[in-house]
Amino acid sequence: MAKTDFSAEIRTLRSTFSSIEDVSDVDQIKADIATLSEEAGAPDLWDDPAAAQIVTSKLSYRQSELERLTKIKTRIDDLEVLVELAELEDDEETIQEADKELVSIHKALDELEIVTLLSGEFDSRGAVVTIRSGAGGVDAADFAEMLMRMYLRWAEKRGFKATVMDTSYAEEAGLKSATFEIDEPYAFGTLSVEAGTHRLVRISPFDNQGRRQTSFAAVEVVPLIEQTDTIEIPESEIRVDVFRSSGPGGQSVNTTDSAVRMTHIPTGVVVSMQNEKSQIQNRAAALRVLQSRLLLLKKEQEDAQKKEFAGDVKASWGDQMRSYVLNPYQMVKDLRTEHEVGNTQAVLDGEIDDFIDAGIRWRAGQRRPSK
Repeated sequence: MAKTDFSAEIRTLRSTFSSIEDVSDVDQIKADIATLSEEAGAPDLWDDPAAAQIVTSKLSYRQSELERLTKIKTRIDDLEVLVELAELEDDEETIQEADKELVSIHKALDELEIVTLLSGEFDSRGAVVTIRSGAGGVDAADFAEMLMRMYLRWAEKRGFKATVMDTSYAEEAGLKSATFEIDEPYAFGTLSVEAGTHRLVRISPFDNQGRRQTSFAAVEVVPLIEQTDTIEIPESEIRVDVFRSSGPGGQSVNTTDSAVRMTHIPTGVVVSMQNEKSQIQNRAAALRVLQSRLLLLKKEQEDAQKKEFAGDVKASWGDQMRSYVLNPYQMVKDLRTEHEVGNTQAVLDGEIDDFIDAGIRWRAGQRRPSK
């Protein structure tokens, strides 16, 4: 086994960290922490709980950002000292320890670098994710449920709280659609690369002849609306229908007209909510998601206008962005980034960080102006 050139590796670590530090703008982070700390210390802060929550969440996130940067820098310094001591004493055990720490720091820098690529207007927001079954009948509905489980497992592994807001069950199995919210910093920027059409190829468990079936599901990701956003929707532009919740639920959830379907008449955007116990709660949740979708729609319209001036620009997303093949071989492949893995079960169990990271890097490359 080749001996590690620690001097060269540490120079690379410092160079990478310096680039990340520059992009992160440490001085701005410190300035934001000072401003937010002052706001958080105001005696009347909690007179408006929603606004207070926004301030404290932003403060906590900026403090975490600074701590992450400081910690990585300290780890690189400590690694250099560890290597010097190990080489001075010719201690093989300590050299092996330094090797492990080197790998760990490289991984931490990769993760930090990904965060610096989340620079879109809404990337720092929480996310509202909707999954809909597409072509493929009952297999597509089952696939939609598989994707829902995959994303919820991913959130759980990261320690993110995911709140299921709406589920519409298919008649035989699976889901017609489902919506969940992840209110964590940069959840939108992270998960937005998952938006698009997903394809599943497998032997259908619903086909009594055991034939291979191709089915599709769509994933939509929109940024979570914030109190400071200016998306006002006149009451005259909204139609609200109430109905009885469906699917498993028990208690009072299926016995009262508590579910809400909200339609934005000018655009035709429809949002359904049924997972809260009261109609008032479902109406508030539906309005928030409707605002989020209209906010993203507004942004897309602005971007489309910019593209007209820029000429013919290749679309960001194709009709099919990822394939999950379970038969005749095992492989999950992203058709944009070419990233692929053979362990399909791990992916469906939420191990999708590598796909997300590759997607974020791919998107950053798409955003760069061509020379």
